[in-house]
Amino acid sequence: PYDVTAEFIQNYGAKGIILSGGPNSVTEGDTPRAPQIVFELGVPVLGICYGMQTMAAQLGGRVETAEALGKPREFGFAKIHSVGHIQLLDGIADQFDDQGNRVLEVWMSHGDSVAQMPNGFALMAQTTACPIAGMADEQRHFYAVQFHPEVTHTVQGEAILSRFVKDI
Repeated sequence: PYDVTAEFIQNYGAKGIILSGGPNSVTEGDTPRAPQIVFELGVPVLGICYGMQTMAAQLGGRVETAEALGKPREFGFAKIHSVGHIQLLDGIADQFDDQGNRVLEVWMSHGDSVAQMPNGFALMAQTTACPIAGMADEQRHFYAVQFHPEVTHTVQGEAILSRFVKDI
């Protein structure tokens, strides 16, 4: 849970941390945040949806509402385009576009989006409605996706989670 103590997290012995989604908005005042120690333990971190947004906000990026960005809220099926060869998504695809880029069929459910990535992060995935649908800082092993890999609607979701848990 987001409200446990830093001591609890440090003593837990996690080899990686997943920051899950949720209904809140990091653009509002007092909403859940990851304890800062999560980013200081030296273990891989995967942010999913709200987890991506709080990771971005806490590490110096910027999150905006869809309306402020002039984009629609996304809820439902989407196709994301993988960018580059970032370990979390490298070699994972449902199909390829006309330029040979990897495309994944995913489930989106968000009203906020990362508008600016924190320093050290690279773009990992995008859609037309969500220009930053995935980001990564591979040096620190921080990965984040705006979509939901944990649901059956994300065709390669199990492969993505397996990559994080087993390989990263």
